[in-house]
Amino acid sequence: MAEAEKTRTAKKKKNRVIVFSTPTCSYCNMAKQYFRRNKIRFKDVDVSRDEAAARDLVRRTGQMGVPVIDINGKLIVGFDKPQINRLLDIKEN
Repeated sequence: MAEAEKTRTAKKKKNRVIVFSTPTCSYCNMAKQYFRRNKIRFKDVDVSRDEAAARDLVRRTGQMGVPVIDINGKLIVGFDKPQINRLLDIKEN
């Protein structure tokens, strides 16, 4: 394995990614598929079933829309691929 690939793999494992979503949200599902394709581990929080998480999300973002993606404490509202790529150092071809 090339040194750059080892560094990128190590960096991916250190990231803390949480996706706040609902089962019927198409952008939430696109975000989760994107993370899986890029081998990014993430925790999925279904705010339609977890009222405490939903309240916390509104408190932190000031809105009720999903997806909200928490990457190492930085919140992204919506499936903003360029910002996700920047925060996770994903290089698209």
